[in-house]
Amino acid sequence: MKNLLKVVAVVLLLVFVSACKDGVQKQEEVVGKKPNIIFILTDDQRWDALGFAGNSIIKTPNMDELARTGLYFKNAFVTTPICAASRATILTGLYERTHDFNFGKPKLNNGYMYDSYPYLLKKAGYRTGLIGKFGVKVNEGIEDSIFDTSIKTFWPYLKMVDGKEKHLADINGDHAIDFIKSDKDKPFCLSLSFWSPHADDGAEEQYFWPKYADSLYMNNEIPTPGTADPAFFEALPEFMKHSMNRKRWYWRYDTPEKFQRMVKGYYRMISTVDSVVGRIRATLEEEGLADNTVIVFMGDNGYYLGERGFAGKWLMHEQSLRVPLMIYDPRQSESERGKTFEEMVLNLDIAPTILDLAGVEIPKSYQGESLTHFYDGDSKNWRSSAFFEHQREGETLLPKTECYRDDTWKYIRYEANPEFIELYNLKEDVNEVNNLAYEEKYKDLVDLYSKKCDSAVGKLLKQRRAN
Repeated sequence: MKNLLKVVAVVLLLVFVSACKDGVQKQEEVVGKKPNIIFILTDDQRWDALGFAGNSIIKTPNMDELARTGLYFKNAFVTTPICAASRATILTGLYERTHDFNFGKPKLNNGYMYDSYPYLLKKAGYRTGLIGKFGVKVNEGIEDSIFDTSIKTFWPYLKMVDGKEKHLADINGDHAIDFIKSDKDKPFCLSLSFWSPHADDGAEEQYFWPKYADSLYMNNEIPTPGTADPAFFEALPEFMKHSMNRKRWYWRYDTPEKFQRMVKGYYRMISTVDSVVGRIRATLEEEGLADNTVIVFMGDNGYYLGERGFAGKWLMHEQSLRVPLMIYDPRQSESERGKTFEEMVLNLDIAPTILDLAGVEIPKSYQGESLTHFYDGDSKNWRSSAFFEHQREGETLLPKTECYRDDTWKYIRYEANPEFIELYNLKEDVNEVNNLAYEEKYKDLVDLYSKKCDSAVGKLLKQRRAN
């Protein structure tokens, strides 16, 4: 019996040593290799449309897992809350005022695109891909110069594929999986850009999802936001009462029944994307790529769900500006992951982060910072304030607006309506309902933040390239 126990002990020891060697070898194989990078972008997903953010109704287990086991940025914002300008900012690392792209504007300057993260990664030997919504306009030849593979998809959300109905998010997922499997000889950077959960603005029902999501949220009651009380809307100035935000409110939230139906549709579309995220992660495991593939997940802008009597985005309140953002980097030890950060991070930070992850030099022209500073706690000098803007041309229902926000205060002004300004104490008034801008004791503070906006605008314009 003693000899048998010795034999068993030796066998177990050999198995343990072998497992350790395999683990070390696996880690050594990853160290020194260029990581694969998948940047996942959703359209119109606000920061709290995520289970990990505290939403007890929405079901996003795969997104939650990225946040729970990676780095989660609780206060992530876009500098311009509209898809076109935000996506240009993500690509170029520049503010709208500098890259000068939005709806109604000329195509993005070639010089900015030659500093974009996919161009520089391709130049550095990465296989680059775009799947889904590009969302920006570029000059002829630019798209080919930045992406090895570009598969742009479009509405409608439900399409017939091989005789079966398929949702656009699942179609994008299929393309993403094909891209991941297609070539393992080079590191890759895949920009996977979903249309979901953006509403189909031309359709009465607005939101569309696959049949497998039909049963989700059927038994839930979506709580109505406190600021959806008509009193908040009635207190607004006239130009905001007739904005696009109000026009689209009638499309989605003007009755309690429609509100329930629309928000559940919005949630189902996000849950559909979540299922695709799960498929992609399973593919990485199956292909032996999971240990060396960094996943960055973000929304392109926030979204009003009836707050203030509004729908859409475009304005400077938290619902419009804040988005989910997480980074899952399996190369980090488990003790370094699973962290939540309170600091203010921006879509400006995506391009420098992706380049930094790939070991590619970050252009000095970039206006954001790499989020890899948070890997080792080197964030003590991180920003505590930021400028925000929306400058869409040729749209009278979308007022041009500017904002300056720090850890305590948010100041908002409107270009064509300078008589109306907003000032909120974010620490005491998280829902931004008590406008302090017209109280005498805050006059100096209003003047200070107005000058901060002026200074930011001047600086960003100086950094714009000549066309």
